[in-house]
Amino acid sequence: MNSVELMVKEHDNILRMLKVVRKACMNILNGGEINYDDFNNMIDFVRKYADAHHHGKEEKFLFKEMQLKLGKLGENLITHGMLVEHDYGRLYMNDLTEALHRVKNGDEESKLDVISNAIGYASLLTRHINKENDAVYKFGENNLPADVMEEINKKSEEFENEAEKQGIQKHYIDMLENLEKKYLA
Repeated sequence: MNSVELMVKEHDNILRMLKVVRKACMNILNGGEINYDDFNNMIDFVRKYADAHHHGKEEKFLFKEMQLKLGKLGENLITHGMLVEHDYGRLYMNDLTEALHRVKNGDEESKLDVISNAIGYASLLTRHINKENDAVYKFGENNLPADVMEEINKKSEEFENEAEKQGIQKHYIDMLENLEKKYLA
């Protein structure tokens, strides 16, 4: 599996988590209590699997080469598009974490902020993933020289193997499956 195929597969896992996030928010909207452990797991998944693991490969390998080798169009697409959206996602997660803390400390109105930040993140990432799968990855694959793509694939494979030794993929996919059983059953 090359690096782009791997990243698309990871997108599928992230989209699965976004469905869980939406269901957890629907539960709050319907008057249910916030399950802080579940939300903390969702945030952990986003920060460590979607951001550090998945975005890590994008930012360190594919996007870096697109910025360096694909001229102004590549630079603008990555710097003013994809990386900005990654930062917005991080902001949503920070704001969600703060909102959960406020609710836990008795601020009922902050439930609105929990829902808005979680749903904002889910909406942002859904659109972001569609852009990457349908345009950004294809632009990179079609325009980066073959030797550069081979190097990206090699670095991504090394990154992936190191993460596998640490059990990152298994841990977060197990977490995802457990949350799906709870929220999507």
